[in-house]
Amino acid sequence: MPMENAKQSAAESLRKTRTFGKVRCHNPSCMGRIQPEPGARRVKCPTCGMEYRLYWVNPTLPRIRGPVWDVNKEIAAKTFAEKEAAGRIAGKKKGGK
Repeated sequence: MPMENAKQSAAESLRKTRTFGKVRCHNPSCMGRIQPEPGARRVKCPTCGMEYRLYWVNPTLPRIRGPVWDVNKEIAAKTFAEKEAAGRIAGKKKGGK
């Protein structure tokens, strides 16, 4: 069997790892795979909550056009508020001489 693998080109060996019908989340801290319903215009990442607009190259091949800005702004504002609140609490705990 190892001889058969040596005869495959790089493209042939990568063919097995292709995931048609799925897209990858563009959030750098997530990068999860999302499988939208066929023909859907939007898809939401179940892991991080980011929402994206979709374009269908053909009925089985979706591509991300871009984020849904109003949803992503809400997520960013919520995360920023949580980090800011945590920073204020941490700031009060600082000690000195």
